[in-house]
Amino acid sequence: MKKLIASSLFATGMMFFANAASAEECGTVTIAEMNWQSAEVLANVDQIILSEGYGCDAEMVPGDTMPTFTSMNEKGQPDVAPELWINAFRDAVDAAVKEGRLHIAAESLADGGVEGWWVPNYIVEAYPEIKTINDALARPDLFPDPEDPDKGGVYNCPSGWNCQISTGNLFKAYEAEDKGFQLVDTGSAAGLDGSIAKAFSRNQGWLGYYWAPTAILGKYEMVRLGFGVPHSKEEWDNCTSQLDCENPKPNAWPKSEVYTVVTDEFQKRGGTAYNYLSNRSWSNKTVNGLLAWMVENQATGEEGARYFLENQEEIWTKWVTPEAAEKVKNYLANS
Repeated sequence: MKKLIASSLFATGMMFFANAASAEECGTVTIAEMNWQSAEVLANVDQIILSEGYGCDAEMVPGDTMPTFTSMNEKGQPDVAPELWINAFRDAVDAAVKEGRLHIAAESLADGGVEGWWVPNYIVEAYPEIKTINDALARPDLFPDPEDPDKGGVYNCPSGWNCQISTGNLFKAYEAEDKGFQLVDTGSAAGLDGSIAKAFSRNQGWLGYYWAPTAILGKYEMVRLGFGVPHSKEEWDNCTSQLDCENPKPNAWPKSEVYTVVTDEFQKRGGTAYNYLSNRSWSNKTVNGLLAWMVENQATGEEGARYFLENQEEIWTKWVTPEAAEKVKNYLANS
C-alpha cells in the first residue's frame, strides 16, 4: 500500500511538473481579437485551446487588421493574429517574414476569403446549365429586378465598400445592361442580407455580390458563379477595382489570403502550442455554419467557440495532441 501511495504521489508530481513546464514554455500569449465575427470566434477557440490544452496564460486583446499587423511588426505584440486578411499589404507581410520578425503559422481559412457573384442553390438545381456569370446574364427572367420585373437585377455590394466599385465595373465588363439587367443598390449590408432572405422565403431568383465566410451563407445555401476567365492581377489593380476604370474587362475575383500570423518571439518559445496554430485551419463551410448558429442564438465569440468545440470534435481534435484534446474535453465537461 505504501508503495502504491508513493507511486501515485510520484506520478502526480511528475504530471504537475510536466504541466508547469508546458506552461512555462508557452508563457503568456496575447491573442488579437478582431472586430468581425469569424475572427472573433477563432480567437476564442485559440484562447480556450491554448489555455486549457497547452497550459498557456492566454489572454485576448482588441485588434484590427492594419493596427494589429503594424504593432506585431514594430513592437512584437500581440503574439498571435488568428485571422489576418493580408491581400492589401502582402508585400509588407512578406518583408516581415523574410526578415524574421513575423511567421505565418497556417492558412486560417483553408478556402481563403471568397468573393463574387452568387445565386441560390435551388436555381442551379432547377437550371443546371447556369454555371457562370454569362450563363446567368442570359436569363434575366430568372433574376427579376425588384423595382422593374421586366428587367433582371444584379444586387450590388453595400455603399461605401470597395466591392461596390468592382461589382459596378464587372457589370459593365460583362455587358449586363445590354443583356437586360440593372444594378440594384442595396444601400447597406443589412439591405443586401434582407434581399437574400426575401428571395429565399419566396423561392425566387437572386443574383448579386456576396462573400464568405458569413452567417448568411451558413443559413442560405448559395452557389458562386464562375467568371469564365482567370484572375488578372494587373487588370484588377489597374481597372477592375478602380473608380475611374473606363473600359473594364471580364475578370475573376481574387482569393483573399487569410493567415494566422505570429511573432518571432512566440514562434521560438511556443513549442507544441505553436504546432497547434500551425495545424489549425478550417473551411468556409464550417465557419459559415458556426456563424449562422451564432447569429440565430445571439451568441458571443466565447459561446460560439464552446459550441464549436463541444459539437465538432472531429475537426479540432486533428489540430492538437491527444493529451491536449483530453484536457480541453475535460474543461468543457466541467465548466
